Amino acid sequence: MSFVSIDPTTEERLASFEAFDESEIERRLVRARSAFDDYRHTSFAERAAGLRRVADILEREKDEHARLMTREMGKLHGAAVAEAEKCAWVCRYYADGAADFLASEEYETAASRSVVRYEPLGAVLAIMPWNFPYWQAIRCAAPALMAGNVILLKHAPNVPQCALAIESLFARAGLADGVFQNLFVEVEAIPRVLDDAIVQAASLTGSVRAGASLASEAGARIKRTVLELGGSDPLIVMPSADLDRAVPTAIESRMLNNGQSCISAKRILVANAVADELEERFVDGVEGLEVGDPMEAATDVGPLAKLPILETLEEQVRVSVEAGARVRTGGRRPDRRGYFYQPTILTDAPAGCPAYSEELFGPVASVFRFESLDEAIELANATPFGLGASVWTAEQEEADRCARDLVAGQVFVNALVASVPQLPFGGVKQSGYGRELGPHAIREFVNVKTVWVG
Repeated sequence: MSFVSIDPTTEERLASFEAFDESEIERRLVRARSAFDDYRHTSFAERAAGLRRVADILEREKDEHARLMTREMGKLHGAAVAEAEKCAWVCRYYADGAADFLASEEYETAASRSVVRYEPLGAVLAIMPWNFPYWQAIRCAAPALMAGNVILLKHAPNVPQCALAIESLFARAGLADGVFQNLFVEVEAIPRVLDDAIVQAASLTGSVRAGASLASEAGARIKRTVLELGGSDPLIVMPSADLDRAVPTAIESRMLNNGQSCISAKRILVANAVADELEERFVDGVEGLEVGDPMEAATDVGPLAKLPILETLEEQVRVSVEAGARVRTGGRRPDRRGYFYQPTILTDAPAGCPAYSEELFGPVASVFRFESLDEAIELANATPFGLGASVWTAEQEEADRCARDLVAGQVFVNALVASVPQLPFGGVKQSGYGRELGPHAIREFVNVKTVWVG
């Protein structure tokens, strides 16, 4: 299988790259081993200087990197620029904070001295998705590199040029050969990579199926994993909610990245008291969105990244409608070239259909009504996923109840669910385990070493 870049707006084939053969995989692993032997002994200051140079390059070249993201996976150009800027932010966050996050700790025991040290493990295999092609890879790499590990990036097959550009970023920033490497390897080669002693951990952002497979392979080799998988996030709107803020946020969240974001509000849960008004506002807002070329500033929703994603979304909507869901707006492909799908709102989706509990990865929102907060929380939790959730209310008691009882990795009150460098990010249930970002992420892939001095 080759790694093929196709512009989802025009369906033009841009580039292709062959998967590495066994000899090239071995060469990359040898480089990783050699690099780790030296890099693990560098100081936090040296590592931070490299990450800051990565951030500087990203900011200088953000338009160039944004254009590459847009061409390869259809992200709106403005959003792609913001993604490059966010990557610079996360590099600087760990450059500034890693020394404190991993500072040795002393404890009083029967020993004359008891110390806990945080030391690097080796190479981290980063299996990353296409939907945020720079952010996902760099938010994984930044803390791991600052901890003294080295990185092997296995990126999604449809964004090979992004993968090469990211590898080039770290090389041009002056990181030593082998500290950050791209791997064009097929899924079948991942066990071979995990077999190597230098690879001590793996991080995956992707589907439940991919995460389960990696966890099984890594577990058989006693190697650590962090998994950030799918989501079917609820957005709960209570009667006291400010609809002037809640509705635009629901639209922004659901249509973010052309509907292809794990933490989008995919299920809009609305109290009966405000449901009619919210639905009308929601439909009006969605129908006003401009679908088109992601390079154009006026475009609100661009194409889906790949044809199979579009076909899967079509099938999920079709099955849901046949089961009884009602299309309020959208519900089909527009008559144009490219992998586009109309922004869509579904209501009345019955239990058991895809729109009720599955992840619809595209610009399709499902709206549900509820009578009480108890019912809302039960409905919100009625999914195998548990990534993010949000609640819109003016009542503190309701906000506190949702923060406590919603089963999710993060709960946002009167705000858009988002990831920021300072806070841990991840899920529960089939949304995965482990945490990226915040001080928590940098301790995922370290040896927590106890030193006892008698």
